[in-house]
Amino acid sequence: MMIVLLSGYFSASVKAQDLHFSQFFNSPLTTNPANTGFIPDADYRIGANYRSQWVSVMDVPYKTVSIWGDAQVFRNRIENGWIGLGGVILRDAAGSGNLTSTKIYGSIAYHQMLGYASLLSAGFNIGWANKRIDPTRLKFPDQFNESTGFFDAGVPTSVYFNSTSTSYADIQAGLNYAYFPTDKLYVNAGFSVHHINQPKETFFTDAGFDNRLAPRYIGFLNASMKMNDLVILSPMAYYTNQSKASEFLLGASANYNLSGDGETQVIGGIYYRSNESFIPLIGFQWKNFRMTFTYDVTNSSLTKYNNSQGAIEFSLVKNGYYEEYNAYQRQSLCPKF
Repeated sequence: MMIVLLSGYFSASVKAQDLHFSQFFNSPLTTNPANTGFIPDADYRIGANYRSQWVSVMDVPYKTVSIWGDAQVFRNRIENGWIGLGGVILRDAAGSGNLTSTKIYGSIAYHQMLGYASLLSAGFNIGWANKRIDPTRLKFPDQFNESTGFFDAGVPTSVYFNSTSTSYADIQAGLNYAYFPTDKLYVNAGFSVHHINQPKETFFTDAGFDNRLAPRYIGFLNASMKMNDLVILSPMAYYTNQSKASEFLLGASANYNLSGDGETQVIGGIYYRSNESFIPLIGFQWKNFRMTFTYDVTNSSLTKYNNSQGAIEFSLVKNGYYEEYNAYQRQSLCPKF
């Protein structure tokens, strides 16, 4: 019975929320399509994310995996501007019903320098999304046996799925602005709207309610400040809202220069998700590779169920240049060691 109560609590608390990462800054294309090709200190990048949630509570924890990449093109053909191209694949498996989401997106963005110290970007992505479920692995209220206190999977249920799979097209758009007056200061803000076409997502022919995905709005603000030759400080804030669900995250991280030339760095930080969790971050950077790890420490009323054990998350990102000399000749928009 406790599983039923917890499932109801989780469903209410994450109503209408999309797949998301605590390390939103390491999943740029799902945060804002205008981030496509917006790479302050490289020509291209590829990355991977992994998140596991509710391990201490659910029999089958929620797991989200993504692989993504983007690049700058036509940088030498457009005066003071360029185009960004990219793509992302997301896969999520949630709960004992094996609710699986697969999403594939292609992104494009245009970036235009405004003078010497700012950049304006606009982008959109379009993709295909699929959700499927295995009803045979679910338990329903009419299968609960009060005399034994357990669910009886052999008892027929009145719940009927018209389909166990649903697919749809999905469209997102966004804007991005960056300001970098000196080589020691960089400020970036962005806003995006997801599910602009409000696609239908349902396993039932007549659900009896509006089954279109509500638009999701995301806004973020971050900065990078070179404090000295050893420390770069990066504060940031993130807010998202979809239907009646919202999330606000605030925090900062710092890169510490271990090698003197910036090729080896250690990263540490802390973030706070409002009314939900603290999120410490640790990471390591070697040359163009950066790996970071976060752990969501729950501080809401859910602590009575999960003992403050929230989600673990890993991120791996590699930046690169088309040619080796670009690393020395290309202007970096953000502070570097």
